Amino acid sequence: MPEAPARHGGRPSRSESEKIEGRILEIATALFFRHGFAATSMEQVAAAAHVSKRTLYARFHDKAALFRGVVDCRIGLWRAAFAARIGRSQTLAASLKEAAEGILQVALAPDALALHRMVIAEAERFPELAHALSAAGGYGIEWLVDLLRRSPELGTLPPDALAFAAEQFLMLVVSAPRRRALGLGRPFDEAGLAAWAEQSVSLFLDGAQRLGVASK
Repeated sequence: MPEAPARHGGRPSRSESEKIEGRILEIATALFFRHGFAATSMEQVAAAAHVSKRTLYARFHDKAALFRGVVDCRIGLWRAAFAARIGRSQTLAASLKEAAEGILQVALAPDALALHRMVIAEAERFPELAHALSAAGGYGIEWLVDLLRRSPELGTLPPDALAFAAEQFLMLVVSAPRRRALGLGRPFDEAGLAAWAEQSVSLFLDGAQRLGVASK
């Protein structure tokens, strides 16, 4: 596939530029997931995306920047999928159950698991991969902190306790199902995931309420 035709004295239009960048990110995602970070070169990405190296480097100055672009794109998709699962529940327990189900839907998606595998495999040699991926968890924690802050049950917790509780909820919900999905145990079926989400919420609320008493 040739590059989008240039306009305005050799410069592509905004829509053409967005299409080129989208194609680069799509190809880079597939190559990173298939071959890993170390074995994927900028030259491979440029060739597979049918763009020049100059075009690629003009948008992503090195491979780490390209990987961050891939992660940012994935995060945007994950946020949209998460937001689509979240309604306007009236109670904290119901809101957390919706959140748990949305978090699991995102974390256990094939692309999220593939990205997690790659980061774990190559984080020691390329710590920037883990730094880029941490933004996804950061968004989830921020959303949970805001939810807990607005709740009558836990809204009086100090900021540090709210952040601690939010991170604990995220780990409680995700860790075991993702570990099993990665092959370290028997994966949950749909009914098992629903039960896991509900029981995680119950356990979290019990602990968080105790945390609230201890912080007073």
